[in-house]
Amino acid sequence: MEKNRTPLLSASDIKKKIERISFEILENCDENEEIVIAGIKENGYILADKLYKQLKNNSGLSIKICFITITKTNPVSEKIICSMPDVELKNKTIIVVDDVAHTGRTLFFAMKPLMLSEPKKVQVMVLIDRKHKQFPVSADYVGLLLSTNMQEHITVDFGEETGVYLS
Repeated sequence: MEKNRTPLLSASDIKKKIERISFEILENCDENEEIVIAGIKENGYILADKLYKQLKNNSGLSIKICFITITKTNPVSEKIICSMPDVELKNKTIIVVDDVAHTGRTLFFAMKPLMLSEPKKVQVMVLIDRKHKQFPVSADYVGLLLSTNMQEHITVDFGEETGVYLS
């Protein structure tokens, strides 16, 4: 493990957060609602897949998963792509998933390919919300709200040392 990393959430903590959020999502849905979980590649999609599996286990709703490809450091440098065609997103509830919301920039730009699909509604789920918003995007579902300074860094690891770390 990297030195100077403070563990914030363990693998089991993350699992519990996803379970809780899945129930929150189901409480906010009606029985005829169709849900699309759209994970922002890389970690956002890993988290989206975990949420998707949890939702499938807990409900009989129609739930699909897709990914959004975006260059996080420079979102306007390349085309932002959703892996699901617009026609499959129309009139669906779309939940955009990312691991950490910092300024809201990535989530803001990730909405671009969803705009023309005419969804029923779009919501946001993040594991960690840092509340340093510079863009008008707020999370509807949050695993952990964390007050940090701008110099601190949050890392979500889904590998051998699965967890959330502050450095």
